[in-house]
Amino acid sequence: MDETRSGGETARRFLRFLPAVVWLIGLGVLALRVPEARVGALVFTLVGLVAHLLLRGASRTQAVRSPGGRSRHAQPWPDGSVKSVVEAVREPALVIDRAQALRFANAAAHKAFGAMTLGDPIAMRFRAPELLAALERAMESGEAGAEELIERLPVDRSWGIDILPLRMAGREAPTFFLLLFRDHTQARRLERMRTDFVANASHELRTPLASLTGFIETLKGPAREDAAARARFLDIMQDQARRMSRLIDDLLSLSRIETRRRLRSDETVDLADILRAVAQQLGPLAAEGGIAVELAGLDGEAVFVNGDRDELIQVFANLLENACKYGGEGGRVVVGIRTEGDTAEAFVRDFGKGIAPQHVPRLTERFYRVEDGAPAKSGTGLGLSIVRNVLIRHRTRLSIVSKPGEGATFSVVFPARNPEA
Repeated sequence: MDETRSGGETARRFLRFLPAVVWLIGLGVLALRVPEARVGALVFTLVGLVAHLLLRGASRTQAVRSPGGRSRHAQPWPDGSVKSVVEAVREPALVIDRAQALRFANAAAHKAFGAMTLGDPIAMRFRAPELLAALERAMESGEAGAEELIERLPVDRSWGIDILPLRMAGREAPTFFLLLFRDHTQARRLERMRTDFVANASHELRTPLASLTGFIETLKGPAREDAAARARFLDIMQDQARRMSRLIDDLLSLSRIETRRRLRSDETVDLADILRAVAQQLGPLAAEGGIAVELAGLDGEAVFVNGDRDELIQVFANLLENACKYGGEGGRVVVGIRTEGDTAEAFVRDFGKGIAPQHVPRLTERFYRVEDGAPAKSGTGLGLSIVRNVLIRHRTRLSIVSKPGEGATFSVVFPARNPEA
């Protein structure tokens, strides 16, 4: 590759000097054939050499013109202190010239955008018309600008870009421009989550409200004198009111948990006692659905962990209720504890039809429901989101293992602790 590059450079140099060589050969032939013209030929040769050297010196300092007529390398790169400052910036940063050619990229830029070749047009890496148009405006005005860049590949990322002119001493127009990238991906994701949350919450409240409104209008009109219809409609209205109440309670609970991220280190609870209490509390619900609740590993000694009793009861009550509701086909649910070393794993297992793999990662999202063609079961869609946030506060997480046809296991691992220590 180096030999090919060297040969190409030699050919370009030869072509550059070819007109001068032809001219000198012509003057030499003229001097040999016409003796009277030798003095004139010598003078023209000297003048031509001087002119050629002057033109070469000018071309080296002159800029290489881009298609738009801008200077590509009109000025040498600023001193090393500028590079040091740009390299020290933690965000990705690029320096381009007025031809929009890359002149420098810091380490953060190489990490974020991959390898980039100095001298290449910036458009080769960022094919975004809005960004290129913002660069044009900044170069024409000489003022700072800003633009948003959204990349879909290789991953979905959002960048805020500040376009900052770099002026060299003695020059009014900026020679270089600093592109400072700020990662807005997380902020945009949170904003999208907030938007989805408002939309979903509004949808969940709209349905029971519409039902209530319709039944009230019916009771005030056609069913005014129909006692049987009135009793039936009032029962439905009561169910819808309870649904709204549960949704509001879950929203308030979720909001309260999210604002309490820290758990006091001196809070100690017996995890085995919590699971027994949950099994007893939801026993009637399970029995109503023909489901047997079995306890495993809860007959031994107390298992102490750092935690809030009320919040952990809420966690495992949610898990057991879901197991009875969505995994009740198996006829039984197991609630238990496994201890190993310094850890205690609390689990709830059902033997129902299981969960398809594509749904498992999203189960703890707000309002997410598994669409499997079966009739929708009552619920707010916030239960597992509440579980996730409570466990974040307890510095642990929910693990979900499921295979279609074999049921699902929801488990949480806690560091065990000695309350007397």
